Amino acid sequence: MLKIYNSLSSKTEDFKPIHENKVTMYVCGPTVYGDIHLGNARPVIFFDVVKKYLKYSGYKVQFVSNITDVDDRIIEKAKELKLREKQLTDLYTKNFIDMTVALNSALPDLMPKATEYIPQMVSYIQDLIDDGFAYAVPSGVYFRVTKDEDYGILSKQNMDELSSGVRIKLEDEKENPRDFSIWKTTDDGLVFNSPWGKGRPGWHTECAVMNHEIFGSEIDIHGGGTDLKFPHHENEIAQTVVHDHHHLARIWMHVGRLDVNNIKMSKSIGNISLVKDLILDYNPLAFRLLIVGHHYRQPINYSDDLMVQFSKEYDKIERALKKAFLTMSLEDIEAHLSISAFIEQFKMHMDDDFNIPNVMTVVYEIIKLINKEKDTQVVASLYQTAKEILTVLGIMPYFSMNESTLNLYREWEQARNNKDFLRADQLRSELAEQGWM
Repeated sequence: MLKIYNSLSSKTEDFKPIHENKVTMYVCGPTVYGDIHLGNARPVIFFDVVKKYLKYSGYKVQFVSNITDVDDRIIEKAKELKLREKQLTDLYTKNFIDMTVALNSALPDLMPKATEYIPQMVSYIQDLIDDGFAYAVPSGVYFRVTKDEDYGILSKQNMDELSSGVRIKLEDEKENPRDFSIWKTTDDGLVFNSPWGKGRPGWHTECAVMNHEIFGSEIDIHGGGTDLKFPHHENEIAQTVVHDHHHLARIWMHVGRLDVNNIKMSKSIGNISLVKDLILDYNPLAFRLLIVGHHYRQPINYSDDLMVQFSKEYDKIERALKKAFLTMSLEDIEAHLSISAFIEQFKMHMDDDFNIPNVMTVVYEIIKLINKEKDTQVVASLYQTAKEILTVLGIMPYFSMNESTLNLYREWEQARNNKDFLRADQLRSELAEQGWM
């Protein structure tokens, strides 16, 4: 049975979906005011693997990840670039999607934009006010943290130790400094009408409302980076507890940070590396291997040396599989059934809170056997086993062999056997250009 570490309970729990054979999953998506960096990419890659494995395990998965397209940072960046907010968010939403695909992650089943749910957010906020959980002042609407007895349940912080975590600090009008903004009254930038004046919704409310509208009830899994645990996810839970009487999700999953020289990768710090730049120099699947090669709850201290290391590891995997694919193609052997012993080990490790580093140990054992094995039928079974596992992880290389390339390879082998080394070298160069040598 699949076991997942639940940040809400701080325990590893048996995964039992609310509805049999169906999983609902929401992951916080990007605020689209810049290109995706390597730290942003980690949850994109990991939760894609989660969905792939759940589907592999027989579940029907509804995976939603939002686009935050209204935010103070978006407005500031649009002013800086002399663009309308929608021009900016459309540009960076497209770039995010392009990079998601480049990293071999499937797009979520739904990618709702915050601006598509403004009327529902206004209604939701009004419900909170009517029930006494929020209050309006000239600067906007704030959530009464003290009204939620569960506040701090996710981040495990004592109420007295919690900071407000509000992006726009307007402490003078708050009843309590810990109260957080759910509507900001302003006429600056992109604004919407509301009973409390023109403005825009708070970030924490956007996700709470989109979950409420799309799923209609408690979901199975809510995910995101560990840096979102507080205040964002804590504040999502707070609103959901008082509005819908549940903790939004049964299981909360948090992906560890990707740091650079032990410092958080952040646009505000300026130590970011963009995905679009990385894939100019490295195979995107090698970076994906770097991400999944670390346990998802552990931090990654990224460096160029680490990227080079995983590039070499991926090259070894790719070369072995390419050699096996070529051998099978030359002998016209189709991939056989996977080897059950390896597949059972794969499932055992994945069911242990997605222990992909241990899965990769299994993969490396398969690769070692492929390199040693002489029996083509066994090679075919090993190849199929590796393919089954690596497809779930999203790191299976793609090979295509046409008849022209096969004939070229056969001609090269014949030239070698005939000791026509000049011709053999020419043919080898042609095969190398195609990536088969």
